[in-house]
Amino acid sequence: MQPKWLVLFDIDGTLLKSGGCGRAATRLAMQDVFGTIGALDTLSFAGKTDWQILRETLEPTGISAEHIHANLVDYEAAVGHHLTAIVDQFPVQACPGTLEVVAALRANPSAVVGLVTGNVAALVPIKLRAAGFDPADFEVGAFGSEGWDRAMLPPLALQRAREHSGMDFPGEHIVVIGDTPGDIQCAASIQARTLAVATGPFNMAQLRAHQPTYTFETMQDHHAVLNAILCDGRDGPGNLGDPGC
Repeated sequence: MQPKWLVLFDIDGTLLKSGGCGRAATRLAMQDVFGTIGALDTLSFAGKTDWQILRETLEPTGISAEHIHANLVDYEAAVGHHLTAIVDQFPVQACPGTLEVVAALRANPSAVVGLVTGNVAALVPIKLRAAGFDPADFEVGAFGSEGWDRAMLPPLALQRAREHSGMDFPGEHIVVIGDTPGDIQCAASIQARTLAVATGPFNMAQLRAHQPTYTFETMQDHHAVLNAILCDGRDGPGNLGDPGC
């Protein structure tokens, strides 16, 4: 069966709760590479890429965007090193229902499963494994060192999905899943549908104000979530995701 659906997940607040490990590793890596954490302690990470976070914390201190860009590779290596060293000290856990939803999608030959995440690539397998996911279940992705604006990432993930599968994916067959208004808004760059979950810092009402296609408290109801993704909300076989939906 040829793939028909492209499903792109955010990580933090959507697939898993990182328990603060990302912020702690960011603090250590910023000190290593830039010599300061700037305004890190007062900045919300929600919906932002790591590149954007660096710019927002460091540019007010006089560190230029060009200098930040030139040091992204070193920063990614440093933050990956630090997260590896400290992740076991934090209560990283999968959000309700996410392990089951990902497993069902990966078992469905009509779906390509990927990531659109603000995390730099080095952090992704560390966080996923800590929460019980197999990083290999996510076939394609776009990451937080590849764009300072989150809207730059979905087109990269779509391009990689096309190259990976040899298939095109029209917007109505793409679902971006996230927990912030930024996740909802970035999907417009590829005309994708959006599924918002209130497992991050925004509640159902706040998410609905940004008009996602679907909104769920959690992904605990696997049948309803899978029907939204694969059947556009119409009742279907859920865990099988009948490509005829």
